[in-house]
Formats: sequence, structure tokens, C-alpha cells
Amino acid sequence: MSGGQQQRVAIARALANQPALIIADEPTGQLDSDTGRSIMQLLRAVVRSEGVTALVATHDPQLMELADRVLDLRDGRIVEESGAVAPEQPA
Repeated sequence: MSGGQQQRVAIARALANQPALIIADEPTGQLDSDTGRSIMQLLRAVVRSEGVTALVATHDPQLMELADRVLDLRDGRIVEESGAVAPEQPA
């Protein structure tokens, strides 16, 4: 099985229990750029269609362009934030 196929299977397995949150650490790290972009587009489509949240760690700026929100972390602190931020809900 190719790396891209393995990642697609991993996403399907992650969704099997209908989670509210998917945490993906470098899900495209070992893939070529086209396959990596395809995996991120698939993950984004799943997030939208299933109503789940995905927290994805990546160093790839091209993949960050597909994110709704990007937090840049350095030494455990947020140093930059971009993208849509949902308004705070009343307590």
C-alpha cells in the first residue's frame, strides 16, 4: 500500500468511532507534495461533512494554506495566529 493509501486508511479508522476531535501529527510528513495536499483536502472535506474538529501539526506552509486557522508555536507559546476565530460563547 502506498503512503497516501495508508494515510487514507488511517483517516477512515480515526472516523470509525465518530469522534468530535481528530488529532493528526504530521499526517503528510512522509508523502510527496501532491499526495500530501490530497490528504489534507480529504481531511478538510471530512471535517466539513462530518462536523468534527481536526487539530493538525505540520511544518509545511503549503498545507497551512488549507487550514481554517493557523497557530504558530515557538517554545511552547503562540507567537502568531491567522485565520477565522469563532466568537466566544456566553458562559
